[in-house]
Amino acid sequence: MSSAPPEPAVVDGARTRALVAVLAFGGIVVALQQTSVIPLIPQFPRLLDASAADTTWIVTATLLAGAVATPMVGRLADMFGKRRMLLICLAMLVVGSVTGALSTSLVPLVVGRAIQGLATGVIPLGISLMRDSLPAERLGSATASMSASLGVGGALGLPLAALIAQSLDWHILFWASAGLGVAVVGLVLWLVPESPQRAGGRFDGLGAVLLSVALVCVLLVVSKGNSWGWGDPLTLGLLVAGVVALGAWGAWELRTPQPLVDLRVSRRRQVLLTNCASAVFGFSMFAMSLVFPQLLQLPASTGYGLGQSILVAGLVLAPGGLCMIAMSPVSARITNASGPRTTLMLGAVVVAAGYGVGVLFHSEVWHLVASSIVVSSGVGLAYGAMPSLVMAAVPVTQTAAANSLNNLARAIGTSTASAVAGVLLAQLTTSVAGMTVPSESAFVLVMGLGGVTALVALAITAFIPPRKAPEETAPAVPSLSPAPSAGPEQAGPAPRPAATAAPSETVRPLVAGTVRRGGVPVVGAVLTVVDTAGSELGRARSGEEGRFAVTRSGTGRSRLLVVQSLGAAHAEFLTDGAEHVDLELDRFAGTAVRAGHDGADLVR
Repeated sequence: MSSAPPEPAVVDGARTRALVAVLAFGGIVVALQQTSVIPLIPQFPRLLDASAADTTWIVTATLLAGAVATPMVGRLADMFGKRRMLLICLAMLVVGSVTGALSTSLVPLVVGRAIQGLATGVIPLGISLMRDSLPAERLGSATASMSASLGVGGALGLPLAALIAQSLDWHILFWASAGLGVAVVGLVLWLVPESPQRAGGRFDGLGAVLLSVALVCVLLVVSKGNSWGWGDPLTLGLLVAGVVALGAWGAWELRTPQPLVDLRVSRRRQVLLTNCASAVFGFSMFAMSLVFPQLLQLPASTGYGLGQSILVAGLVLAPGGLCMIAMSPVSARITNASGPRTTLMLGAVVVAAGYGVGVLFHSEVWHLVASSIVVSSGVGLAYGAMPSLVMAAVPVTQTAAANSLNNLARAIGTSTASAVAGVLLAQLTTSVAGMTVPSESAFVLVMGLGGVTALVALAITAFIPPRKAPEETAPAVPSLSPAPSAGPEQAGPAPRPAATAAPSETVRPLVAGTVRRGGVPVVGAVLTVVDTAGSELGRARSGEEGRFAVTRSGTGRSRLLVVQSLGAAHAEFLTDGAEHVDLELDRFAGTAVRAGHDGADLVR
């Protein structure tokens, strides 16, 4: 049998705090470069002697590169090491920043920004490293801080970039980004250990190509459709190509034994719904960044603009960024007490309330400050819960790929928000002193959409199984002692579940769930939970509809669930606090010892 996974690499408090600080700092640095050029967008046509339409590629190139690279980086990290891929991503940030700093024309700057986009995977990689390295009691707050770093960097990047744009040469932005990237590389080399988890296998090259084509086509339509025209043949052609490539990618991923993204895991209810909620929430979060700066900078003569400078516009969003990081420990406490599902739902409600404040009150600077603080606090709660929901439902050897997919879902949501808001603000306009500007109703509508999409995310999250669902729904299955080491399912009738205990006598299972092969329930499979030393903690057989519940018969920390069926066994690592596992064995029956598609070992 496979040995239990190694213990966390970081055990003492000082190194734990240092690791969290370094990874969160890296996430903030990567997020900074995503927003640092936004204050310069109106100036780039003059600075680079290029058209306004062409200079938008400075932002679009980073978006496309990040979307394409993130799922690939996640898979490579699971295969070859998360710290190794983290360092490669940070190196790309430095190279891209130096390229941008040396640029004097549009093309090299766009190339540099695309290389910078390859570093987008730093945040999901950091979350995955935390899962593999930190003690269980620190994991919730640490992942919440890492997830919130995306919003923190984005909020702080605007005022810092505006200050530099007003008083210094714009190349300083890229030199500063390169310097911060070098600092993070040094800190990672010094303080961050490599994860002991490896999935092995081969890289799915065809899957990577198909997914890249699909993402590039769809995101180009989303980001450029408004300027190209939604009925333009190029827009429609890219949309059709993207949909076809996405369908081909999905079909290939379900057929190949070592997929880029394991869709069988990704379609698990908890993972699928969390990713859907993340995409919708990404839309909600980004609406604020699109509306507030414009409202603040429009002339007061419009009757609703506040006539502030670009620096003030950036400073208005800065407190919200600080609130995101401040809400990280709060998010962790709520998750520990009530589960990440509750935290995500609460965050959605807070975000909706923040947009409600903005819809009703937006005539003073402090109104927008208050609204951004409330919205950002809700985002901090929600973003801290999303990684916990994903990691609790995937094998430990797929954490980087799963977190990368979740990060991609958020990116798609923000891109869609940019496209939708761009259409609304361009169509709903008014004329003031000879200028055509977005009307007040357009800004109110976009803020309203931000609140509505937060409520949609709330509704989606409500369908995620609550944390205590397994012990309420899974049948009690009697333990068998001894059980066969490996053998076929029982030919006779399925073992009958034990009678349901009275509520006061309910025994909480170590782990519960279902066993299926090819979608068909497996009856009589033997399931064993072992601790870190390999000692058995509990054993049961799957009963009616393939359901099982393993109750504790020994002391120790649960680390490995082994299911034995048809002469083969599949071993899957259990995350700390995992209570529910659904197993699909269609690829494992009668298989010799090898690496499984979910990264766990198969043993005879």
